Amino acid sequence: MLQGPLDAFVTGASHASAPSPDAVRIFGVTLIGATPHNLHKLVLTLGFIAVAWVFAWILRQFLKLFIGTRSGTRFQFWAKQGVSLVVAAIVILGIMSIWFDNPAQLASALGLIGAGLAFALQRVITAVAGYFVILRGKTFNVGDRIQMGGVRGDVIGLTFMQTRIMEMGESPREKDDDKSWVRSRQFTGRIVTVTNDKVFDCPVYNYTHEFAYIWDEISIPVAYHQDFAKAEQIILEAANDQAQTAKRMGKEEVQRVEKRFGIDAGDIEPKVFWRITEDWMEMTVRFLGPDHGIRHLKDQMTREIIGGFEEANILVASVRQEAVTMPHPKQGRRPA
Repeated sequence: MLQGPLDAFVTGASHASAPSPDAVRIFGVTLIGATPHNLHKLVLTLGFIAVAWVFAWILRQFLKLFIGTRSGTRFQFWAKQGVSLVVAAIVILGIMSIWFDNPAQLASALGLIGAGLAFALQRVITAVAGYFVILRGKTFNVGDRIQMGGVRGDVIGLTFMQTRIMEMGESPREKDDDKSWVRSRQFTGRIVTVTNDKVFDCPVYNYTHEFAYIWDEISIPVAYHQDFAKAEQIILEAANDQAQTAKRMGKEEVQRVEKRFGIDAGDIEPKVFWRITEDWMEMTVRFLGPDHGIRHLKDQMTREIIGGFEEANILVASVRQEAVTMPHPKQGRRPA
């Protein structure tokens, strides 16, 4: 009585393991999944990707008619991102429609693919997620000056996984960086690529997104027994000539800054702070400048201050060390 069910089981197993009559064979070996139907889907997929690529190229050429060939503009940035997102969505939906015509198969395949990708491509997935966080949260745009992943500079490119930054140096007041040979906030000429997952690991500093200004300082050591009031006047005049002031910014911009960032209009004007040290009176002028060109502004301001000090006979202090040579006493001979 057991022979009948056993025969049925063996027969069913042999039918299940039997290769499909449409399977592709090479030297008598059956290739798993290689059927004319699947090969047809593969060719269709490659053709669909080629058509999508041509469609993206046509869109980019069409956009160039309106935005020109100049790179780095915000409109061009968002236009490229829009084209990339639309084409990526079309390709994904098209491939899914070609290979998974059954919703049940699609759900199972997506579950297996998702689990595998989540394990093998953790950093890649995090970088892509960072891309959408950057766009959705308006973290930065192309042209913004940022510091991300220990790199500071201007953003010149943004893709799904990477951000390209035109690197710049650091000012003397900031932390020393042995990797940079430029000792000021100017471009080094290097283009640094940073993965987008850095937005989850470290802070992102944006210098230009909404507040297009930056506070800076110049410290000048003035020797004691000088006319400090005159020195302060010279420093303030140079700062008012070069730095941003409420009058130079305009009434509407001052009102926007006050309303948006809670900054009093009086804080915009340059100010001089005094500090007593052991060697000199340190006068530090704090001023507001543009986000770009701050070094040129400080250079012009320093030249005016030095010129004013020379006219007023005000001495800039410096650390000096004096070596005094004492004559050696003559050593007489001891009496015998």
